[in-house]
Amino acid sequence: MKIRTMILMLCLTAPALADDEDYKLGPDSMRQDGVPQGTVTKDIWHSKVFPETVRDYWVYVPKQYDGNTPACVMVFQDGIVYVSETGDFRVPVVFDNLIHKREMPATIGIFINPGHNGEPLPQKPFAGSNRSVEYNTLSDQYARFLLEEILPEVGKRYKLTEDPGCRAICGISSGGICAFTVAWQRPDAFRKVLSHVGSFTNIRGGHVYPSMIRAEPNKPIRVFLQDGDKDLDNVWGNWWLANLEMEAALKFKQYDHKFVGGTGGHSGKHGGAILPDSLRWLWWSAPPACRCLAANPQRSVERRSSIPLSPQQLPTPPRRRS
Repeated sequence: MKIRTMILMLCLTAPALADDEDYKLGPDSMRQDGVPQGTVTKDIWHSKVFPETVRDYWVYVPKQYDGNTPACVMVFQDGIVYVSETGDFRVPVVFDNLIHKREMPATIGIFINPGHNGEPLPQKPFAGSNRSVEYNTLSDQYARFLLEEILPEVGKRYKLTEDPGCRAICGISSGGICAFTVAWQRPDAFRKVLSHVGSFTNIRGGHVYPSMIRAEPNKPIRVFLQDGDKDLDNVWGNWWLANLEMEAALKFKQYDHKFVGGTGGHSGKHGGAILPDSLRWLWWSAPPACRCLAANPQRSVERRSSIPLSPQQLPTPPRRRS
């Protein structure tokens, strides 16, 4: 195994710092009586876009999916981290609760692990041998993997929307920059991004994004960034500062975006705690065809969200501690 991959694995599996314990899951991340439960199925995929790689993936289908109306889509990198109902994010539980309350549209979730060269697959998904190539490379290859392979395959079983405004993509760490890359490269296909402790650093050139955002014409994407001031600081860069640079660039170009900073480290504790509100923010301005069935979805979301929705109300990020 390459030294670079070994170091990345150590970074991504490092124990959470003490301040991460300040973040607790709320009721929207817990099973609630009377809330219909969606189904989750697991499968395996051999890719041609990433030759000789194999990976596990899961598909969540909400109970409200009727088989007639195309469903919204949300893709998650490092899928096992997000699909687990005992981890930091518990996406199927959160989806069930928010969809039931009409605070997000009926959305099919696709949870994809990074590719691995050969079998058997590693027990820890972060150990997938092709992870850094897929997630940290600034090209359209991962977007093509989704659009040419995964979405058509899932689309054989379920009706998926082709409206880019009704497609979202999410990831943690290198999966976070991957989510942004997909929307940046293919805004015609994905326009909603959720990044948790995103690796916008120089692993494979990702540190250039702030300057690219400032220099290039605006793209029709909506971006939610989460990070903590105790995130990684190593030879590839400082994750906290990199996320602040991303937020500053998005603000400079007047992108529809939100940055929520905290005091945690490189983990999913903070991102998981605010996931329900992050999803409310991400989806409330979806095209009308994708909105919830509430009489006034925007007002409904704003009333229940503890994350300010107006840019003027953004919290002041904590200063990095020396």
